[in-house]
Amino acid sequence: MNLKEAVSSVLSKYADFTGRARRSEYWFWFLAVIIGAIVTSIIDSIIGAPITYVVFMLGILVPNIAVSIRRMHDIGKSGWWILVGLIPFIGAIILIVWFVGDSQPDNEYGPNPKGGSGSAASDVPPAYNTPPPPAPGTPPPPAYGTPPPPAPGTPPPPAPGTPPPPVI
Repeated sequence: MNLKEAVSSVLSKYADFTGRARRSEYWFWFLAVIIGAIVTSIIDSIIGAPITYVVFMLGILVPNIAVSIRRMHDIGKSGWWILVGLIPFIGAIILIVWFVGDSQPDNEYGPNPKGGSGSAASDVPPAYNTPPPPAPGTPPPPAYGTPPPPAPGTPPPPAPGTPPPPVI
């Protein structure tokens, strides 16, 4: 989902408090709101009154609440949990942690909007999680990597099977 799709999705579900909102839908909407707030603030500073900013913020109040509730549904929580944001400082931190969380599998609020199991690692095809097999005829890689090169001026290591030099 891109910015345009997210804005159109949120605005088409203006006051829909049911269902689920994917993480990308929520965060692209959040980005659009930030951009809109900056633009309206610039316009207001030019005209000298906070008219466009206030109208913009009042206009997006209901969609903000709706997409937040749908995002809570996506992580398996009731929409009433957005009221945690009313707790000074800690509430906002808790909401941010929840909002960045991944989608849950199908739950009481509907099927997973990703269409998968909800876990990013399990949605990746197995071919991407395993290294490719070695080419036929190639020796296996060393178990612990390659040994470091010898320091300059050090004698070469003894051949295998030779006795160690005497200690003086």
